[in-house]
Amino acid sequence: MESSTNPIPSRGATGNPTNRFENIHLERDMDWNPEEDALPTTQFLRDHTSKIINRNDSPDVGFEYSINAYRGCEHGCIYCYARPTHEYLGFSSGLDFETKIMVKMEAAKLLRAELSSPKWQPEVIAMSGVTDCYQPVERKLKLTRQCLEVLAEFRNPVAIVTKNHLVTRDIDLLSELARHRAAAVFLSVTTLDTDLRKVMEPRTSPPASRLSAIAELTKAGIPTGVLVSPVVPGLTDHEIPAIVSAAVKAGAKFAGYVTLRLPYSVAPLFEQWLAQHFPDRKEKVLNRIRALRDGKLNNADFGSRMRGEGIFADQIEALFNVACRKAGIQDNHTGLSTAAFRRPAGAQMEFGL
Repeated sequence: MESSTNPIPSRGATGNPTNRFENIHLERDMDWNPEEDALPTTQFLRDHTSKIINRNDSPDVGFEYSINAYRGCEHGCIYCYARPTHEYLGFSSGLDFETKIMVKMEAAKLLRAELSSPKWQPEVIAMSGVTDCYQPVERKLKLTRQCLEVLAEFRNPVAIVTKNHLVTRDIDLLSELARHRAAAVFLSVTTLDTDLRKVMEPRTSPPASRLSAIAELTKAGIPTGVLVSPVVPGLTDHEIPAIVSAAVKAGAKFAGYVTLRLPYSVAPLFEQWLAQHFPDRKEKVLNRIRALRDGKLNNADFGSRMRGEGIFADQIEALFNVACRKAGIQDNHTGLSTAAFRRPAGAQMEFGL
């Protein structure tokens, strides 16, 4: 199904672009009609994976190991770089990514087995390295919480990135891990503009809720920071100082940023989104992205893909650094440690490892 010219309420994408691995695709012969067509519903499908800890060898993502209890994300952020990963499953990176969610019901059990193995040497594990571990269905399934229970039992350090206030539900577990310097949370804040958030990140928590989450986590003694991500050149880059300032006032102790990436089919999805919601700024934003990406909408080169290159990339970095310096957090880091890691008695025997 090709994208519709009509925005769909509470969804980032408006259709399903062609899967680059498939030879056959379906197309609607008309746009989505708000008066006649039902809203797309979300399906949750079991993922029968046999392994939960993923190793990443990219030199510029900041972590080596991650776990994801979900594949696909109902948050529906139009810019999400993870959208093309759904194509490996035979789905589209468009509506499919936000309406066909794979859930790993055995995630905690798999995690316990892998941490119990003598092959596992304690390392920081990232959650939400691909899709948000606190997307809406987590409120019901609690797969992320179950994984945190296992991590707390083993005292294995975890770093979480999320756009959802739901992370505060797990303050008890995160506080326990934080006592051993084994937990840190980043709230991802892309914009403070609530109207922009509604169309760009339709099912995420509002900006004020994310700032509230920073305050609650910090009050509970959990190292918490802000991730200004993604910075959208020509659309949200001017907000960097305000975001950093608001986050630090809420209690954030450290910060990071990532410049917008548009791999594979994300680029045309984002182009169409701009045409629908910001036609007057479309060319400015796209031209600014090209200036950052060697004349293209995406450049996957290690070392520059998270930042971009050229004068505008330098300006974004300088703006971020000045904001952090003014807020007094420029040199702050998470400081996670694996020193408290332990394997509960009988863990290896229980799983035959």
